[in-house]
Amino acid sequence: MKKILVIHNNYRLTGGEDIAVSKEIALLKQKFEVKVLFFDNTIKNYLKQIFWFLLNSNTESNKQVKKILKEFSPDIAYVHNTWFKGSLGIFRILKESNISTVLKLHNFRYYCTKSYTTKNHLVNNHPCQACGLNKNQLGLFNKYFQNSWLQSLIVNRYGKKYFKIIKEQNITILVLTKFHKKFLIDLGIENQRIKILPNYVSVPEKKGDRIVGDFLVYAGRISPEKGVEELINAFNNIENNKTVLKIIGVGPSYEDFKKKYASEKIIFLGQIPNLEVIDSISKSKGVVTATKLFEGQPTLLCEASSLGITSVFPKTGGIAEFYPPNYSFSFEQFNYDDLQKKLELLLSGNQLKEQGTSNKMFISKYLNEQGLLDEFDKIVIGSNG
Repeated sequence: MKKILVIHNNYRLTGGEDIAVSKEIALLKQKFEVKVLFFDNTIKNYLKQIFWFLLNSNTESNKQVKKILKEFSPDIAYVHNTWFKGSLGIFRILKESNISTVLKLHNFRYYCTKSYTTKNHLVNNHPCQACGLNKNQLGLFNKYFQNSWLQSLIVNRYGKKYFKIIKEQNITILVLTKFHKKFLIDLGIENQRIKILPNYVSVPEKKGDRIVGDFLVYAGRISPEKGVEELINAFNNIENNKTVLKIIGVGPSYEDFKKKYASEKIIFLGQIPNLEVIDSISKSKGVVTATKLFEGQPTLLCEASSLGITSVFPKTGGIAEFYPPNYSFSFEQFNYDDLQKKLELLLSGNQLKEQGTSNKMFISKYLNEQGLLDEFDKIVIGSNG
């Protein structure tokens, strides 16, 4: 039985990537011996942390990695997020230890933080569809963290080195979609090092007949780049609409949007446990997103499909790869009249049951447990071969 060391830096607020990593670990344990090393971004000593930022390597984290490598002797290291406590020192240690390494990219942050200047971030000065930032927000300096020049400088320094590691080290890179693979190839990453492995999605089985409530669900970050305000406006423009839109999650725009839009029809639930999110999805008419970004693998939409629930989403990035061909409920990104039409189609109930069943069949096959395990096994063999 192959031994897999999974390394991941948890986010301050648990998000889709943290959930995906946890579910994938449970899946991998069915076929491999798995050891987990999680980091978190609690800062106990700020002076030390500043020093580690300058080095792009955390001495304490490095010690933990070396210790577990010695005790566990893994066949492969499977790395997810490293920002920031995990640090980039991990990759140096794995290389020096001659440990085959697989890196999974869940998002496009590496692209947005790999340069100090805005001109090397934005394409033709258009807003970035990887992070949502635009030239007016960034200025000449690539100010990734809008509220801090220092944090932006640190993350850009980190991102610049991280991208160099991605591009130059002989590590296997996992992405979630064909779209992301092409994106990396266009950045000069070798085709043969990039493999596609979607995240495993599992939801509790619902017994008995489904109780359908008169509401839709959005679950995710509440921020401008996620298109939440445009979604609310499109929803409010639907005539004779008695359905409720439940908005789940928090973010920089949460308090502002709640104050501006909360009503009997627009309900803000804040951050709630994942099981409660899934319960809301299972009882909804459908789930919706109007994201302005490429996105990786939309956890909300995949969970909805697993429950036989229809989704409305923009045609962007690789989202459509998780749906049957000729999907009826997707809209042209940034075309909010089209979004409104698709919301109206959803609320009309036309094709809803059939589409939900079709979505469930497609996602069950596409994210099949055994299929994902077998694919990962091929990647492991390739990494060790």
